[in-house]
Amino acid sequence: MALNEQQAKRYVRHFALKEIGIGGQKKLLAAKVLVIGAGGLGSPAILYLAAAGIGTLGIADFDAVDASNLQRQIIHTTEAIGTPKTLSAENAVKALNPDCMVKRYDVPLTPDNIMEIITEYDFILDCTDRFETKFLINDACVLARKPYVHAGVVRFEGQAMTYVPGKGPCLRCLMGDVPHDAVTCKDVGVLGAAVGVLGSIQALEAVKYLTGAGDLLCGKILTFDGLTMNVRVHSISHAAPECAVCGNAPTIHSLADNRQDYQVLSCQKGGERI
Repeated sequence: MALNEQQAKRYVRHFALKEIGIGGQKKLLAAKVLVIGAGGLGSPAILYLAAAGIGTLGIADFDAVDASNLQRQIIHTTEAIGTPKTLSAENAVKALNPDCMVKRYDVPLTPDNIMEIITEYDFILDCTDRFETKFLINDACVLARKPYVHAGVVRFEGQAMTYVPGKGPCLRCLMGDVPHDAVTCKDVGVLGAAVGVLGSIQALEAVKYLTGAGDLLCGKILTFDGLTMNVRVHSISHAAPECAVCGNAPTIHSLADNRQDYQVLSCQKGGERI
């Protein structure tokens, strides 16, 4: 795969990085990455992945742009209010980098369709705003043996972790079941710049995984406090033996086994966490 003249100019700063170089750039151009959620986390993640030259970028979101999104969802514009978020994001990607092919999924992810959607992708970003969705993504990726990066933000604080099959714990190892009483950013607010930090970390994890550069947040969880600027990385090196999806005696063998955890997905919008 030879790079053309425009690509050589566009990605020259990557070539200077010994951890990426021309070989790494070719891997990015051949890669397929799925971003689930084109909101606060997805906005910077999508833009940085497109800028990095990801060859195929899937964007999944079934919501439309609302004025209340614009305080943090920087991929969307005032003129895009009322249009599907996937379309708004696709337009931004096309304007930024014609090398990046976008595939849109304007449907809610459910136990009935997520496995088919994720199957073609090399890496997945969970940029969603509901724990029900996050656990669906986690369980699907564990069952399908797909690597992915999780992040969540509320107020000024957030966290991120990366799951790689066979190399560390999944989200369910850390949290068990869906915390249905969790606060949302609609309840307590969220700072756009804090979401931007975590979304950028997710994009960075994707690039590192695809190129083999550096160490991933696999077996670790990063926590970020924007008020104090404390950033900590905690090691959680082993999967939980009792984990329902990746433990020693898993009880979730298909998404149908745990459908009650995902049941709000297809009927609710709004009440965003991110």
